[in-house]
Amino acid sequence: MNALGLKHRGSTLWIAAMIHRISGLALAIFLPVHFFVLSLAFHGGARLDSFLRWSDQPLVKFAEACLVFLLTVHLLGGLRVLIIENLNWHDGQKQLATLAAAVSAIVAFAFLVRVF
Repeated sequence: MNALGLKHRGSTLWIAAMIHRISGLALAIFLPVHFFVLSLAFHGGARLDSFLRWSDQPLVKFAEACLVFLLTVHLLGGLRVLIIENLNWHDGQKQLATLAAAVSAIVAFAFLVRVF
């Protein structure tokens, strides 16, 4: 137990909850950027084409894979919370959190392989 008596921090479920919150924040930050890029189409195709050429870089593709990972983690974490809050089922929550992370990593890797 640490000095504040918060021994739950660092447990699998606490980490899953923090990843869910952080992924939600990252997606909330990404959304306005996404809308800005979409708005480039309204200002002429040249600006959008220029951005799309820039987005063809490997680092941007990797960032897109990270975004897919965050989206999948957030989706699966939200489903886990819905199950915990609405069903009388609490066994195996740590395994669900680990499974959600594994599925998220597989989806992100599949996306990355498809893009490259």
